[in-house]
Amino acid sequence: MGSGHTHKLYRHGTSPVHGMPPHCKIAAVFGFVLVVVSTPREAFWAFGAYALLLAGVAAAARIPPGFLLKRLLVEVPFVAFALLMPFVAEGPRTEVLGVQLSVSGLWGAWNILAKGTLGVAASVLLASTTELRALLLGLQRLRMPPLLVQIASFMIRYGDVIADEMRRMRIARASRGFEARGIRHWGVLGKTAGALFIRSYERGERVHLAMVSRGYTGTMPDLHTVSATRAQWAHAAALPAAALAVCLIGWTL
Repeated sequence: MGSGHTHKLYRHGTSPVHGMPPHCKIAAVFGFVLVVVSTPREAFWAFGAYALLLAGVAAAARIPPGFLLKRLLVEVPFVAFALLMPFVAEGPRTEVLGVQLSVSGLWGAWNILAKGTLGVAASVLLASTTELRALLLGLQRLRMPPLLVQIASFMIRYGDVIADEMRRMRIARASRGFEARGIRHWGVLGKTAGALFIRSYERGERVHLAMVSRGYTGTMPDLHTVSATRAQWAHAAALPAAALAVCLIGWTL
């Protein structure tokens, strides 16, 4: 799958979390998110407990709070949607600071904000402690369909190539005095997008032919076997197990 593809979310480190096998971390995060989603929205304290669990993982991984909070900005569009729900949702209404808001909208907004933020935070922690290449190997180890793993690996590998092609085309337009200022220039931008698609498609064909000529039969060889010990699985299971205990208490109370 190649090497050297370090993404911006990854933070190099030598913590126990960094050294854990990727498929263990993926399974742990997936289990944690499932438990969070299954938690009743009325159990406010449970979401605080989940946040403390993630804070403990971040501390063990030596991820600074600022680094984590900055990456959480990706959920801003969902936050904006959640903030609108109390105003547009129907049903009984209540007054908050002199404003009439929907009760069901308030619960829905809280549900999205709490569970969405925890899910994004868990994903950011996973990406911050695991390289992209290791994530793909972990998905492969967890028996994810090979075709999906290959598609993801090619997206990672050639995403920068396409971005660099777009940069060169932008420089070429600027060198000819082009500057998009209105709807009249949409035609030029549309032709640019079409040319980029054709170039990408042709590059993909060349890459496929090169792979076939080297013996590619539809599956990538697994050159890196990553195994996990029982102790590592137990450490990875600590997060979803603790979250499950919190969820069960939340349902009981």
